[in-house]
Amino acid sequence: QGVLIVGLGTFGTFRELLAIDTGEELVVRRPVFQLDMDAVWLRGLRYRRVTLPVNLEIRQLDLERLSRATSYPRQVVEGCVEETVRLFSLHMRRKEDVAFTFGDVGVLARQRDKVHMEFSVQCARRLEAIDTLISALRR
Repeated sequence: QGVLIVGLGTFGTFRELLAIDTGEELVVRRPVFQLDMDAVWLRGLRYRRVTLPVNLEIRQLDLERLSRATSYPRQVVEGCVEETVRLFSLHMRRKEDVAFTFGDVGVLARQRDKVHMEFSVQCARRLEAIDTLISALRR
């Protein structure tokens, strides 16, 4: 499942086959981010164009669930998300370097003329561990 943050982009995963030394193949999930901002703000910037899998179910960020997880009222969570997107957009329009950290997910940054999402090692390991377990159970 993918998660859309309106005005910023979509976080999702894709499955990748990895060959193991034993000759077997292992399916792992890799995190991806598809930037989805106003094209005017991206003019002159380089960023990796990511195509999410066509069968990926994409949902908007679940503000109610996030509210319960953080113990903040839903309106506060919604305001924080909107302000974060606006702030990032403002830095993009001004062509300023900026980096936003998304908890255990990673860092979205604009550096010089490049925008990129760098996922944390913990995020990738969690996704790999889930798929490794599922693959092992299917055998």
